[in-house]
Amino acid sequence: MKNKTFFITGGGTGGHIYPAIAVADELLKNENTNKIYYIGNPNNLEYSIVQGKNYEFLPVISSGMPRKIGLALVKWSMQMFHAFIKCCSYIKKYKPDVIFGTGGYVSAPVLMAGIVMKVPFVMHDCDATPGLVTRKLAPYAKSVSIAFEDAKTKLNNPHCILNGNPIRHEFSTLTKDQARKNLGLENKLTLCIMGGSQGAKTINDASIELLQELTENYNLQIIFQTGKKNFEDVTKKLKDIYPNYENDKNLIVRPYFEDMVTVLKASDIAISRAGSLSISELCASGIAPIFVPYPYAAADHQRKNAKNIVAQNAGLYIEDSEVTAKTLLELIKSLVENPEKLNQIQQASLNLAKFDGIQNIVKQILEV
Repeated sequence: MKNKTFFITGGGTGGHIYPAIAVADELLKNENTNKIYYIGNPNNLEYSIVQGKNYEFLPVISSGMPRKIGLALVKWSMQMFHAFIKCCSYIKKYKPDVIFGTGGYVSAPVLMAGIVMKVPFVMHDCDATPGLVTRKLAPYAKSVSIAFEDAKTKLNNPHCILNGNPIRHEFSTLTKDQARKNLGLENKLTLCIMGGSQGAKTINDASIELLQELTENYNLQIIFQTGKKNFEDVTKKLKDIYPNYENDKNLIVRPYFEDMVTVLKASDIAISRAGSLSISELCASGIAPIFVPYPYAAADHQRKNAKNIVAQNAGLYIEDSEVTAKTLLELIKSLVENPEKLNQIQQASLNLAKFDGIQNIVKQILEV
């Protein structure tokens, strides 16, 4: 078992990248690990995230597959073929013992090279409905790690293991009281509003109209992540609707939080999109989520993720097209004014959390 070399791949979105990074970091701690290489697109988010890590980044150019037959599809096919050849050369040069892939188009040429070069691989898929790369390549994988039980029925591999998503260790150690102290908040009911790192205009526009009423009439603390590109627009509108918002001690408005562990652990309720990693972190924080799935997500995976959680009584649901200040307020009030319902949803959410997901995925890889 000594001196094992691992290829890690996955990119494009945080749902593919952060689980891959978490597993790479955990493998790095293992005494049997010799070297880790992360294969990704140098033009994507994964490149900047891997910088500063103790493993080497191997670049591969890839992109999403065009949906229509034409010149763009021909160019894409040539790009993916070149990426496949590049990955074969990486395997020949660095001789990995195992490949671990989390999906996204960048992982496809790596895993296909693994098939041809006879390097075993393990996959992880974070959604209730697995992505195209996972569905097509799962039959060739030694095993597949999944975040949702429903995914098993959609994958042609007898070795599907329900691990949940890899989440940061701090979710199991940071207390709600300490998280609130870290943010300068009191120990009282707290609402988090977020649309991911880029924000969500639908959620933002409806929330702006509610902030003053929620903090003054319901005595709610609110942590509002607007998204970097929306921050200026949100604060401009807020100044018109609620001129004194900057002096409201119950309100924190920021474009983005680097430390989302503290934000989520400080919260009781969250208005959120329904990316799989976000769901895992909401559950690990014991939050009652109000899901507003992004309606244009690939394969409609956010809707499916959210409905899977709601079916287990661990959240509430509203379509993006139905979001208004009035509809959001009704959902928030249904929790704030009914502590028993709030507690039941929080407990159901917490029961879905997989705190040992990362350790189980690493064990799955090492067993190969």
